[in-house]
Amino acid sequence: MVGFKMQYFLVGGAVRDQLLGLPIKDRDWLVVGATPKDLLTRGFQQVGKDFPVFLHPKTKEEYALARKEKKAGAGYTGFICDFSPEITLQEDLMRRDLTINALAQDEKGKIYDFYGGLQDLNNKILRHVSDAFVEDPLRVLRVARFSARFSSLGFKIAPETLSLMSEISARGELQTLTAERVWQETARALQSSQPWDYFQVLEKVGAFSLLFPECQDRLSESYARLQRLTEYWQKADRFPLSCFAQEGFSKLALAFSAMFQKGDINKLCQRLGVPNEVKKLALFAQNLELEHCMAKPSSEILALFNQVDIWRKPEIFLHLCLLTALKKPSGDFPEGENLWQLYLVAQQVNVQEIIAQGFEKQAIREELNRQRIAIMTEKRASNFTKRAVCAS
Repeated sequence: MVGFKMQYFLVGGAVRDQLLGLPIKDRDWLVVGATPKDLLTRGFQQVGKDFPVFLHPKTKEEYALARKEKKAGAGYTGFICDFSPEITLQEDLMRRDLTINALAQDEKGKIYDFYGGLQDLNNKILRHVSDAFVEDPLRVLRVARFSARFSSLGFKIAPETLSLMSEISARGELQTLTAERVWQETARALQSSQPWDYFQVLEKVGAFSLLFPECQDRLSESYARLQRLTEYWQKADRFPLSCFAQEGFSKLALAFSAMFQKGDINKLCQRLGVPNEVKKLALFAQNLELEHCMAKPSSEILALFNQVDIWRKPEIFLHLCLLTALKKPSGDFPEGENLWQLYLVAQQVNVQEIIAQGFEKQAIREELNRQRIAIMTEKRASNFTKRAVCAS
């Protein structure tokens, strides 16, 4: 194309993480001096309609045309975008959220830094690029998420950026965010190194009550549970039962359930479109009490096992044991091991043998429950006898 030289730049998180010495998960590329036709003729596949994003014909990595944005309406979608080939690298990077995300690297490895991103990386500061930051309410959640991810490395949000985040919250712009986008950012934050920091930042800038109005009680306890959960992830051997759950381990479901245990969790999950497996565990954690189960009759313990469907999804029960431990200052739940042993014993009852004995329909379930209760009761009596002999 006459008058313009097409250039490719690695941008955003890949450049940032490379400079921090962190693993690079995704590589996003920016194309300057090009039109959609230029990329299509080179074999790129266009995948975005509103934003011209293209997949590389070989690597399948994303390439986006340089663009400028002009605020034209409310919310994070209220922008008019200009993708003309005249747009420079500096103009494109100016629309980024944080200076550490406004870095670019050309094909020869040269770093381009127009907004102090390298200095902020060295000083461990999360700072907005320009005052246009306030035009996109989604950035409140993004900065809070970056804080949750990088606070363990010593990063802090710049006071002036926090001030702009508070301004966005006060103006009511957060209500323009779709539930899907709120959940996407929250889900990613819950799986970060310090997930509680995400919610603490949102609380500090007045956004938490707007985003999660159903669950605002006893937040300090929620943060403490998330901190304990992070410790378990780092040192799994501290909690014996967690090793059983690795096969079906759900970091997201555990973190969400640790954070949200008070309030109308069902309404929150429905509004945000929380996945069923996450919602189910959170509701079980809120409504089921495991702490004193061993003092209950075997019939009630069996009813609990049936309720959580331990026979098909034992990992859910194990997750509940871990969540129970998180509630306790000691961070321990030894009764969970006893309950697990009862499950293993009850699992020995063979439903095929019951059917072979002539039981049919509902009678099969009734006999299955009867035998499971009997073998669990026998196991508990045997354990009690052993303990009594040892004590004497």
